[in-house]
Amino acid sequence: MATLYLILLTLHNLTRWLVLLAGVWALLRTFRGVGAAREFAPGDRRAVSIFAGTVHLQLVLGLLLFGLLGSQGARAFADSRPSFQWEHVGLGVLAAVFATLATALSKRREGNQAKFRTAALWTSLSLLTVLALIPWWRPLLRLFS
Repeated sequence: MATLYLILLTLHNLTRWLVLLAGVWALLRTFRGVGAAREFAPGDRRAVSIFAGTVHLQLVLGLLLFGLLGSQGARAFADSRPSFQWEHVGLGVLAAVFATLATALSKRREGNQAKFRTAALWTSLSLLTVLALIPWWRPLLRLFS
């Protein structure tokens, strides 16, 4: 079980960087389109979808970790305040919901500007939520610490 925990924790940690990179990429693509007279291209949609996919992968890995810790009777984030484990899980779910709304609502909007604005808004909210839920006091690359 300890090996599985370490593997999941390492994957969850590394995926954090994919989420952040994909989020910045999606924001750059969508903010460039806001106010510009350009089409919401497949590359723009792909950036937002990849961001949503990485957020969902991060959520699944986190829930597996949370379930594994719970089955062992351990408490996640033992080095932090007791409520942070629930905040971390809740904000993770909220970030995934926001990322899903970015892809789903931007796909349904009429007009390129509406698509760019919708994708930019929900991607921004999701990325801000992700930034709020990262335990910055922990090692950035836990595998090497």
